[in-house]
Amino acid sequence: MKRIEALFRKYSYLWVIPAYAVFYLTGFIYLENRSTPSYHIIHTVFDDYIPFNEIFIIPYYLWFLFVPFAVFLTIMADRQEFNRCFTFLSIGMTVFLIISAIYPNGALLRPSVFPRDNIFTSMVMGLYATDTATNLFPSIHVYNSLGAMFAILCCEKYKNNHLLRAASVIMCVLIILSTVFLKQHSVFDVVTGLIMGLIMYILVYELNFSIFPENGGIRRIFSRRSLS
Repeated sequence: MKRIEALFRKYSYLWVIPAYAVFYLTGFIYLENRSTPSYHIIHTVFDDYIPFNEIFIIPYYLWFLFVPFAVFLTIMADRQEFNRCFTFLSIGMTVFLIISAIYPNGALLRPSVFPRDNIFTSMVMGLYATDTATNLFPSIHVYNSLGAMFAILCCEKYKNNHLLRAASVIMCVLIILSTVFLKQHSVFDVVTGLIMGLIMYILVYELNFSIFPENGGIRRIFSRRSLS
């Protein structure tokens, strides 16, 4: 019993995960189902040169395992690593909700007829049926994939696990590619997701910014600058 109590005390900070999940999913579901008279259509000339390829549904769906797996690894490492990972993911996802609320956006990239008929196109049809082609900018698939990769690459505990580190990079790249090859996102969504991810990398992993007071924050950034 004491061991269980000690375990709960050790990981008591993890309440932020279900709390934020409720907040994010509530906001996302509202945005997906709200009645909006018009959406800003996102499109770039590069989108027209990218062919549809249904095989990328595999890494696209693996995103739903990759991100939680990276979060789990940071929990197993230490609290500071989890704090950095959670700060990265939660801030970016919140920014996404704000942008989607202020700037309703969508895309008209999905093929009306699939070039092939196989199990992967059936999976893509399922994706299209459950996920609207709206609220795409910046791409959370791209942003959170970067967050998961950074969490693994920057974690001291896994610095010598070369297989894990290489796999995280490959998975991140494949997921990013899947967003455009499945015609789920425009290149613009991908680029803005990359830019936001790089900005957050600097804030979280270079300047040690954290939304948790005990681990840094704005004051930590200013104090670090004053020492340099």
